[in-house]
Amino acid sequence: MRGVAVVTGGLLLIGGAVLVVVADQQRVDALAEARAAVVEVQETLDATRVANYALAEELTALRTRIAEQDAQLSDATGFLP
Repeated sequence: MRGVAVVTGGLLLIGGAVLVVVADQQRVDALAEARAAVVEVQETLDATRVANYALAEELTALRTRIAEQDAQLSDATGFLP
């Protein structure tokens, strides 16, 4: 009976160690996936910022043109250039 208890205890100990190793490996895999996702989001954010800056420059140029045209249309003298 003592032998059965020792064997059963050993099997439980080995099974517990295997579960700990598997859980740790899953944690490591999950961390790697999370890091990859963060890198991907950072790259997307950088690309979006570059596009946003380009659009902001274009918008500024368009606003300048609109202001110039508005100044021409609001000519109070009645003589357009």
